[in-house]
Amino acid sequence: MQRTRYTTAILIVIGFLLALTGACKQNKESGNSKANADPLALPAYPNVEARTVDVGELDFKIGLMTGTVSQGEDEFRAAENLIKRYGPDRIIHKTYPDNFMAESETTRSLLVEMSNDPDVKAIIIAQAVPGALSAIKKIRDRGREDILFILIAPQEDPEQIAKYADLALQTDDLMRGITIIEAAKQMGATSFVHYTFPRHMSLEILARRREIFRAACKKYGLKFIDANAPDPMGDQGIAGSQKFILEDVPRMISTHGKNTCFFSTNCSMMEPLIRAALDGEAIFAEQCCPSPTHGYPGALGVRISKEDAGNMTRIRKQLGVKIAERGMTGRFGTWAVSMHMVMIEAAVELAKGKVHNKLSLTDLSMVKGFLEKAGGIKVRLGPFNKHANFLMVIAESSPL
Repeated sequence: MQRTRYTTAILIVIGFLLALTGACKQNKESGNSKANADPLALPAYPNVEARTVDVGELDFKIGLMTGTVSQGEDEFRAAENLIKRYGPDRIIHKTYPDNFMAESETTRSLLVEMSNDPDVKAIIIAQAVPGALSAIKKIRDRGREDILFILIAPQEDPEQIAKYADLALQTDDLMRGITIIEAAKQMGATSFVHYTFPRHMSLEILARRREIFRAACKKYGLKFIDANAPDPMGDQGIAGSQKFILEDVPRMISTHGKNTCFFSTNCSMMEPLIRAALDGEAIFAEQCCPSPTHGYPGALGVRISKEDAGNMTRIRKQLGVKIAERGMTGRFGTWAVSMHMVMIEAAVELAKGKVHNKLSLTDLSMVKGFLEKAGGIKVRLGPFNKHANFLMVIAESSPL
């Protein structure tokens, strides 16, 4: 009897060790597979036809949260346009704090305040900064399951975003890791400087894109330079990060030459980055959030009249004239429209259609149709990590 118990115990231990060995081997193989994965092997976009439906008149309220002019001018202007179109009693507009990282509770409170109005049937957050996700959870817990949440450019855990948002839209920053390098190469770039900071590199998509940038540079023969910049949400603030860019870009050009393409992950750095690249006769392929109005007007001294506001074709022409005056045509670029503005306008129509039970927010052809209708452009889009409600969108670059 005693001997049988010993034998049984030994067999259990052996079995445990074998299982542990197998698990270690499996983990090692899985890790090696992940390590050996090609960063450039991104999923292909589904081939879908764009279509829309008539969603009728706006007969309910939509809450819209954007940044201020200093943190997200395109989103703010999109809100202004929608208020002009539908009225302030239909589009309830709030702005999150400029220092949103330190004031996430304010963001949450403003979103919860919107949800207190029973007539609000959808809330659109652009950009969906930290604090948005916890606000959604709180609003849901308070019984407002009827509110749709559409998040644009979410900055929190993608898996959690996919779990709690009805729809998330983001420029395909993974695919842009390839297309931006391709554009830079066509512009004559031999080096690529990537400005960022730890907070942004804690975001999964931006961190993955940096590795795609690195791999794409290797593929196309560009030198990749990983450069740290001060976080605008840190002690030095926006002014400190902008000052750093203005001082560091000339150093980079002196070291790596004028055929250096510059990029930053942060919106507030765009204007000084464009100005410094232009002054140094370097290359600037696209902004973090590509748009003719993002950074370019301020950097080039272009004053956009009320008549031209929102007219991206006229704005691009004005920018192109300024670039040509400096003899830099073909070395600067952006997208033909502001995708965040397009996403906001499309999100309003999609929300209306969903509330009226006329469409599904996970219908790729429908989302594509409303995006193309809002922007007057062609787009490609597909799910992130197979999440049907988290869509990555990309449009073609437009050299200036």
